[in-house]
This record gives sequence, C-alpha cells and structure tokens, in this order.
Amino acid sequence: MKSLFKLLLPLFFLIISVSHFSAQNILTDQAELHGNFQLDAQYYNVDTLIGAPIVPEKILSNGFMNLWYTKGKFSAGIRYENYLNVMQGFDSRYKGSGIPFRFATYTNDKLEATVGNFYEQFGGGLILRAYEERGLGFDNVLDGARVKYEPIPGLIVKALVARQRAFFSLSPGILRGGDIELNINDAFFAGKDYKTRVVLGASALSRFQDDQDPIYNLPENVAAFGGRLNVIRGKFNIAAEYGYKINDPSASNKLIYRPGQALNLSATYSTKGFGLLVSAKRLDNFDFRSDRSAAGNAYNINFLPAATRQHTYNLPATIYPYATQPNGEMGYQVELSWRIKKGSLLGGKYGTEVTINASGTNGLNKTEASNDTLGYESEFFKIGKEVYFRDYHVEIHKKFNKSWKSTLMLLYWVYNKDVVQGLKGFGTIYAPMAVLDVAYKINDKNTIRIEAQSLLTEQDAGSWAMGLIEYTYSPNWFVAVVDQYNFGNKSEDLRLHYLTGNVGYMKKGNRIMIGYGRQRAGIFCVGGVCRNVPASNGLTISILSSF
Repeated sequence: MKSLFKLLLPLFFLIISVSHFSAQNILTDQAELHGNFQLDAQYYNVDTLIGAPIVPEKILSNGFMNLWYTKGKFSAGIRYENYLNVMQGFDSRYKGSGIPFRFATYTNDKLEATVGNFYEQFGGGLILRAYEERGLGFDNVLDGARVKYEPIPGLIVKALVARQRAFFSLSPGILRGGDIELNINDAFFAGKDYKTRVVLGASALSRFQDDQDPIYNLPENVAAFGGRLNVIRGKFNIAAEYGYKINDPSASNKLIYRPGQALNLSATYSTKGFGLLVSAKRLDNFDFRSDRSAAGNAYNINFLPAATRQHTYNLPATIYPYATQPNGEMGYQVELSWRIKKGSLLGGKYGTEVTINASGTNGLNKTEASNDTLGYESEFFKIGKEVYFRDYHVEIHKKFNKSWKSTLMLLYWVYNKDVVQGLKGFGTIYAPMAVLDVAYKINDKNTIRIEAQSLLTEQDAGSWAMGLIEYTYSPNWFVAVVDQYNFGNKSEDLRLHYLTGNVGYMKKGNRIMIGYGRQRAGIFCVGGVCRNVPASNGLTISILSSF
C-alpha cells in the first residue's frame, strides 16, 4: 500500500494543478474540486476543584482538511490530519500529523472500483461498518481495494480486501469479505406496482491475524456471517438482521472460545400524524476487532447500536448515556408518537406533537459452561436478571403562536454505572429528569431560546441542574451561556458551577465559534459508542470551512 500511496499522491496533486491553471477546461470537462477544513483548539487552565488534568503544552488542537476531485467517471481525494497534540478526551495515539486517507475511484454504469481508503457497511453493520465519527475521535476507515457490481437491476454485489486504520498506522488484521443484496421487486418484477417490497441480504467477512501467543492456540482466521431481511408493505416496515462469528478469543472477552451471535429486530408503522417503533436486540460475545489484543474504541470492525433513543439535551445526553455492551446484552425499545389535531382542545391552532418512549437493556442469562474454554452458556431467548439500563420518557412539542414554541420532556432512568462504564463501587443510579426548552422568535432575524434541565438522584455525584440562554441573530450570529450546577453533591466543596459562554459566526460555508468556561467530566456518546471527556477549564475555538 505504501507504493500505491506514492503513486496516487503525486497524481492527485498533478490533477489539482492542471485544474487550477486551466479553469476554462474544468468548466468544459465538468471537473469539480470540493473540500472542507476544520480546526478545534483549546487553551487549558489549571482547575484543581473540578479535577482537570494538567496540560503541559497549555494548547492542544485537532485539525484536518479534505480535498475531493471528480471528473466524469473518475474521483480521487485525500485528507490531511494534524494533532499537536491531540485534545483532552481523544485517544492519545492520535499524535502528530499525516495523510491517513487517500483514494481513487472509477465508476461506470455497472461497476465501481476503489483503491486506497474507503468507508463501507454491510447491511446494518453487524459484521462490518467502517465509518468516521469525528466528535468521538473515531475513524476505522479501510485501506485496500473494493469493488461494487450490479449485474442486473436490483442485485448489488460487493467485495473487498483491506486493513483498518489504526491512528497513523494500519491494524495487524487483514479483512476479506463480500456482501450481496437483492431487491426482489426490482430484480424480478420491474415495472409492476406491488404493495409489498422485499429486500434480502447476506454477508461474509474474515479477519486474518498471526498467532504469536506463547500460551494459547489462537485462531488466525476468524470468520463472521450475516443475513438480513426487510419487508415493506404500505405503512409497515419490518427488518431483521442476524450475525454469527466463530470463536474469537481476545482481550475483550478474556480469551474464551465461545462463538458470537447478534440479532436485531425492528418493526415500524407510520402514517400521517402517527408513528410506532418496536425493536429488540441480543448480543452475545460479538465484539469484533482487527486486532484481538485491542480494547476501548480502537480497531472495531462492526457497529452495534444501542437499543435506546439518542438524546440531544445536555443532561440526558452527557451525564448517564448508555454504551453498548458487545460481550452480552438484551435490549428493547418501544416508541409511540402522534400529533394531536389542530383546532382541538389540546392541539390548539398548530397542533401538538407527543412522543412516548420506553427502552431497556439487561444482561444475558448465563450459566457455567461444561467446557471451561467456552466461558459460559446462555439460552438465546432468556433475559438475564441484571438490569443495565432503563429510559422511560415523554416528550411534548407545542407551538403556541408564530413567536412562541416549547418542548417539555420528562424522563426516568435506571443506570448500572459499574457495567456500562466498566467501573466498580458505584452500583445502580436512579434518576428522574426534566427538560423545558422555550424559544421566542422576536422577528425574522432575532430569536431567544431558554433551556432549564434537572436531574435528581441520591447516588453517585448527586443531583444536577442546567440552564441555557441562547440568542440568535439570523443568519450569521449566535451567543449562548450555559451553566451546569452539581447542587446535590454530598461534599459541599464539590457543589460547583460549570459555567461556559460561546459566541459563533456563520456565513456561507464558514463557521467560527469561540467559547470559554468549565467542562464537566463525563461521557460523550453517539449511537452507543462513547468516549470519556475529562474535566477542563479554558478557552476553545472551532473553525470550519467548506467549499
């Protein structure tokens, strides 16, 4: 791959140079160059009260730039990244600078071929999902070759061989796999308007990694298989996906030889003013990585979303968010949403939107295995007694007139901190929460928004309150002040305020935001994947530009 990189990089810059000095030719040949740039930096103050780590450099930063070139059936791109040094809360192995992403793609009517780096997902991602989540510092992009082919309408075949990104290097494991997806209606009944649509899919993926363990006999080739079904009829959508992985002793599962299984089920019904979601999942020893010795968020091959709603409000999203437990969990989610009609007593002039959600996750029902190397046995449909997480909430959106609108959310959470965060001595936390979000539109350019949030608990660090006031001058400016107050801490010295102010400016493809204040230590999660955020105090700046 190093030789491939040396070949592609000069070629890419040659194309850019020719494009730059031949603008008229670009327009004629319909060539395009796009990209974006982002820099996040923070100056760190010493703050022993909140337990902020001391930063010798004082200033840490994360930055990147993407450049994408397309012309006809050809496209190419690179990304330069810079961490000097990486900001607190991100993996310290992101250190230095380089070009960890570069690719070239050729596409015709039936075939797409890519060499270099690429993101890919098989089905829902149970056995493979390569993606980037910059807010988490997560990027498991693949480096190799991939082919997509559509031999007939409705049938898509994918094949790849690659290694994963490992910060500024590559993982030791080699991935080889393929996926096939068949849309039965498009393939066999094109032009016919059947009410029922059916999509089938199947995947296979293997990881090869040398066995260099002096004690254990570790499998060098670990294979995973997946199958999926999606049935759509009118307002109903039913989806099922199952994954199976052969024995894969690793650091994550404490070197047991038990096979892994995963099952995701969901059903939705949606019509005007009404929606229903029901989903269930089971994970059993399904942590899959391109390095068997890895832990944390590094080297993940697959994606296992949490069976919970992804919250955006501050306290529900950052105090006790749920992180998927790939070694074993069973979860469910039920969400009912409807719109109370306009003109009714509760609907008012503009109607009222109501959402009720209940989700929960338990551990597996485990018994001692007859064979010690298997670790444990577990009945597939039997739920374990240990509660990991519960989220019950009601959310009401109401627009009162052209100027006033609000959101009210009431929540009750049960959170097993020892299991979810891999800690000891914290136990289970029981926390009712409330959120009130009110926005007042003064005129077409000026809006004021106020949030008030509370979390009440006798466990852990005790109760919290949060307040926000935000002023927006459209379309360019916004100013916000946020305060989190740990008023329920058992230690009076730790009943602290975490006050932060932010100002932002946006124009066309540019955005600049500057903030100053305290950051509470906590967890930041996206889709069940989380990172720890340490406490900090200081000045932050974020610059984003796209073209």
